[in-house]
Amino acid sequence: MPPKDSDSSTASGPRSKTTRPRAIRRLVIWYRRNAAVTSLVGTATNSASAAGNVAGTVVSSAGSMAGSMLQPLVFDPLRRLQSSENNPEAEDIKNSDRLWVAVDGMGGDEAPGPILDGCLKAIQRLPLRIKFVGETEKVLGAVQAMGLTELFNQATAAGHLELVASGPSVGMDEEATVVRRKRDASINLTMDLVKKGEALAMYSAGNSGAMMASAIFRLGRLAGIDRPAIGALFPTKDPTQPVLVLDVGANMDCKPIYLHQFALLGNIYSRDVLQVARPRIGLLNIGEEECKGNDLAIRTHALLSEEHRLQFAGNCEGRDVLSGAFDVVVCDGFTGNVLLKFLESVGSVLLDVLRAELPRGRRGKVGSAFLRSNLKRIKKRLDHAEHGGALLLGVNGICVIGHGSSKALSVVSALRLAHSAASHGVMDDLAELQKAPVESA
Repeated sequence: MPPKDSDSSTASGPRSKTTRPRAIRRLVIWYRRNAAVTSLVGTATNSASAAGNVAGTVVSSAGSMAGSMLQPLVFDPLRRLQSSENNPEAEDIKNSDRLWVAVDGMGGDEAPGPILDGCLKAIQRLPLRIKFVGETEKVLGAVQAMGLTELFNQATAAGHLELVASGPSVGMDEEATVVRRKRDASINLTMDLVKKGEALAMYSAGNSGAMMASAIFRLGRLAGIDRPAIGALFPTKDPTQPVLVLDVGANMDCKPIYLHQFALLGNIYSRDVLQVARPRIGLLNIGEEECKGNDLAIRTHALLSEEHRLQFAGNCEGRDVLSGAFDVVVCDGFTGNVLLKFLESVGSVLLDVLRAELPRGRRGKVGSAFLRSNLKRIKKRLDHAEHGGALLLGVNGICVIGHGSSKALSVVSALRLAHSAASHGVMDDLAELQKAPVESA
């Protein structure tokens, strides 16, 4: 007998009636068996199209339904920035709402190209105007090389981007004190724009030591603060509520009074920017009991317990940092930097582990189709570089430090952080600390 055409086989063929449902049932059985894994990877929205290629339009519609149900449970504040290149909300941004932010265009491993690319994307998505500080020839060369000419000209013509010429920049491998010799370096001119009030915040992905030195020399420390601290946002079990950890690298050797001041700074930042009504402050330690830890931890615990300007929630063990039980975690810069670098490795390791645990063969390929995009999102969520940057707290200005390898998305995220800090009156509240300075110890 001649073979039946596709329409007749779909409508009347007895074999085709059972083949398709059987394939769907196999996928459902596989999905249920791997529920423990799929519960870790968030929404199944992007999985719908991959599943549709394997099992047809019925599975595709089922995946869309699953995506609509699971999406609210895994909301990520940066998901809007990561999901698409075009932001429909950008059309609603009024020029009167745009805030000036200064950007060190020469800071970063591959600057100025990726930094400029991120700034142009940020202008489209966020209510910002950017003063881009950099060596003119190198910046214009990057515009041509990366095909950004049209966007660059549009942003400049609209008054959303201003190129500020600088002298030779500070290299990533140079000593921090070089900022005193290279007075017209991009990092120094960026700080000057904040000091003069021509920008409300600044961002740099360059030499972090040089940035701290420049911030102290140009902006100065807040009264009552002995040492500025670098505060980084770590993810928690609740995607909408990260935890602020400080210090993560500015001060290797700390006194109890420094950690006390870090707690005051973190409390204000968490309250104003992260919108936590009463932040829970934790002290990183090896145990919950107040008698645990080294001399630094024990003495700091006593200081924080007596501080009425914040809610001290006690010691925070390492396993509790990402639990969501604390809003701010305080530690010395050595410990914090080790914690930060460890977290940076978790994303890629977790991705490799999950890939290795997926079933192999035909079922494994179907499972990979379901989970591939979501596994990548897990890695991004755990990668600190994807959160843009860390805030330098304790200086007289809003400074955001970016990762040296920052790409466009990281720059957008960091500028979002800078805008949030500038628009929530952080500096006004930090100035209140000057009225009741903490005595050095």
